Amino acid sequence: MTTPKSRSYLEEIMASTAWPVHSPFAREHFGRGREEGKAEEAAKSVLLVLQARGFDIPDDTRTMITTCTDLTQLHTWLTRAATAHTPQDLFTEPNHQHHQGDA
Repeated sequence: MTTPKSRSYLEEIMASTAWPVHSPFAREHFGRGREEGKAEEAAKSVLLVLQARGFDIPDDTRTMITTCTDLTQLHTWLTRAATAHTPQDLFTEPNHQHHQGDA
């Protein structure tokens, strides 16, 4: 049974957005949740850019993007989404070969 004073203290801790994460277990899982949230937002951004550019996104492409948890990869795809000719262009390295005499 909690006392009114301990209940008040616990409610204050739970309402705080700056609670400390002390244990290694808590740090690992709190950090993982933040990274997963960042990956989810990056995936949404990739899809948003493709949709804004008028692309129909095949289900397999959408799944590949939304299940990716690698932020570096998602940022690469986001950059490519800005200039891609097709959604599949996200997954191929752009060809930047310049021939002598090209401007």
